[in-house]
Amino acid sequence: MSMAVVGMIAGMALGFAGYFGGFGAFLLVAALGAVGFVVGRFLEGDLEFGDFFRSRDSRRDGRR
Repeated sequence: MSMAVVGMIAGMALGFAGYFGGFGAFLLVAALGAVGFVVGRFLEGDLEFGDFFRSRDSRRDGRR
């Protein structure tokens, strides 16, 4: 499935949640979608748990 189709489905889900459930439901669906996305990336091997806790500071690499 292409990323455009996935984005369209996510947008439609958020639209339905916002229309029928209000802004709170919209936020809940968006937050759960983000959690599902991150979990999916972990399961595919694209992310590692340590990626969230590593410093972006270049001094750890020895570069300045």
